Amino acid sequence: MTGLPIYLEADMGQVIQFVSKSERERLRLIQEARAIYDSIFPPADPAGEPASGANARQSDRGNLA
Repeated sequence: MTGLPIYLEADMGQVIQFVSKSERERLRLIQEARAIYDSIFPPADPAGEPASGANARQSDRGNLA
């Protein structure tokens, strides 16, 4: 330990990526838009849980002509 604050200590193997201000703003706007969309149209299935095959097949039956 060098006695420096943790945010000033650098790990020589660490890669630091520059992210422009416009890119940060773009990501923030996308995140905000997703939150608004999800508040209006809540996802049918919880994130990370795939739909079961039986339920997916039943929902497709109504689309058959």
